[in-house]
Amino acid sequence: MGTLTYDSKLAVSFDDRILAHLQVVIWSKLRRGEHFSFSWQEPSRSGFGRTSVWISPSIPLTFEYFGGRQPRLNAQWVQILTKSANSPGGLILTTEPPEKDTQSP
Repeated sequence: MGTLTYDSKLAVSFDDRILAHLQVVIWSKLRRGEHFSFSWQEPSRSGFGRTSVWISPSIPLTFEYFGGRQPRLNAQWVQILTKSANSPGGLILTTEPPEKDTQSP
């Protein structure tokens, strides 16, 4: 489990694989100077249902990974998350879709 720290005040645990996909999408938006919301469902054991934050280039974010190796990215999931981030509702964390078999003839 990795950690996304938002504005040095909110630390959220995500699986390293999820965190790697979020990092690609979030950094892509921030490189362009874009602001957007980011929302995710909380596990029921946390006592919260859903969390949303405002992502802006001026708010510090830290991505910390538990594992030492970069997870292989699912291009389809990156595309889905990017489309969500570009929508009026902002980035909403969704479950990873199965990867398409790129080796088929």
